[in-house]
Amino acid sequence: MAVSHGNPVSNSLKNCPCPTVAAPVYLLANSVSKFQCHLLANMGGVWGVGADCGGGVNEFIHVLFASYPQTKTYFPHFDLHPGSPHLHMHGTKVVAALGDAVKSIDNIAGALAKLSELHAYILRVDPVNFKLLSHCLLVTVASHFPADFTADAHTAWDKFLSIVSSVLTEKYR
Repeated sequence: MAVSHGNPVSNSLKNCPCPTVAAPVYLLANSVSKFQCHLLANMGGVWGVGADCGGGVNEFIHVLFASYPQTKTYFPHFDLHPGSPHLHMHGTKVVAALGDAVKSIDNIAGALAKLSELHAYILRVDPVNFKLLSHCLLVTVASHFPADFTADAHTAWDKFLSIVSSVLTEKYR
């Protein structure tokens, strides 16, 4: 994707902390460009969602459970009502893991290796649930940050979450 010099974002890419992506061969077709990394890292405070964002952390998990009730089976001990401490705690963990993946964009597999093993071998989560969660997260981010969620940002998020889903299901193969 070529970035025009007239785009104010292109000028800030020179100082972008995001590394040039060097993804494993199986991710090359889905690799995140430096521009997309910049969009992910700097999108209107999304990474502050873990602290306080008007219920954003609880919202995407709640949307997942409301839209796809079969995902509740992995959380029989959770209070699944909107705003519950359980939803907040798990949402914070998910956002933190995604934040780590963005920080380690050149080694997402390494950043999420322990989570991949946990979900595959111990929790035995159905791999399709990662795609469902990705969709709910996209919808929630888009609704909380409509000005920042441009077509380019949507593409970057979609590509990034696809890579994360692939990494998390890697141990199932």
